[in-house]
Amino acid sequence: MNELDSWIAAAGREAGVDSAEIPTRLVLDLARDVAHGVVRPGAPVTAYLLGLAVGRGADPSDVADRLSALAQAWSPAAEASARNGGAAGGGAADGGSGGAGAPG
Repeated sequence: MNELDSWIAAAGREAGVDSAEIPTRLVLDLARDVAHGVVRPGAPVTAYLLGLAVGRGADPSDVADRLSALAQAWSPAAEASARNGGAAGGGAADGGSGGAGAPG
């Protein structure tokens, strides 16, 4: 058993969850996609969101697939445009940096 498996087993016991029920690879893959495609702090929050959805009856694989696809296609300018009904975003008022190609 490696350190990750040991941690998951111990954390699962603390949380009252059988570690066999934890889809480790699925959660790690989702976290990777969000961390690399969106922003690193979004990874644990998205993992929590996945857990909430699953706790409410959603299929873990389905939700993870949809969230991974969203992360892989993520473009802050495209998302701002969708929120603004098609108007291009990126200015300081909407949380953007205001500069094209500037990191977010």
